[in-house]
Amino acid sequence: MKPKIKILIVEDNQLFREGLKSLLASNTDYELIAEANDGLEALRQVRKKQPDFILLDLSMPRLSGISVIKEIKSIYPDIKILALTIHESDEFVLQAFDAGANGYCVKDSSRHELQTAIRTVLEGKTYISPQVTDQVMEGYLESSRKLKKKTDWDTITRREREILKLVAEGYKNRQIAELLHISLKTVEKHRANIMKKLDLHSASELTAYAIEKNLVTQKT
Repeated sequence: MKPKIKILIVEDNQLFREGLKSLLASNTDYELIAEANDGLEALRQVRKKQPDFILLDLSMPRLSGISVIKEIKSIYPDIKILALTIHESDEFVLQAFDAGANGYCVKDSSRHELQTAIRTVLEGKTYISPQVTDQVMEGYLESSRKLKKKTDWDTITRREREILKLVAEGYKNRQIAELLHISLKTVEKHRANIMKKLDLHSASELTAYAIEKNLVTQKT
């Protein structure tokens, strides 16, 4: 008997996560070994369980899906990752694949399409939802895509984006240092760099900017 495919679900919406669990349970080749509802917990579960395949939401608390993909792929390049998202824009598609995602599936896809996406990625192929424009798909597959003119946002490093996200979620500098396992001084330096690069001058301005860039969701 061949071993089951070990799967980790990373999704902060409980209702959607339950739907994913139901879908996986319908296939006896799959084994759900862990769940995570934020980016940092996802990394902890990957190190602990070392799954074969990850269903990963791109928009999560504490650490974004893009950062999680980069971190996982730098340590475990063979783990297959299917990005799940509400976003269909070329910016998110290219960021996901640049980070190392093996597939990109829009969340309003049908159950059948999601099953196809999982199977395609497990076969070692790239999957992109049909909702995503043909132009974006072809640009990625042919490695001929051109990114937009460099902006202030493009100068923000991956670590700075992680810190900006946490600031926007209301975490203080000392809490951020503990979450990311870095020194308080390092957090303060990164935060100062972010504010200088973006010409922003307060936590509220940083939060508004993070919402604009879809790092966090505006609270209603």
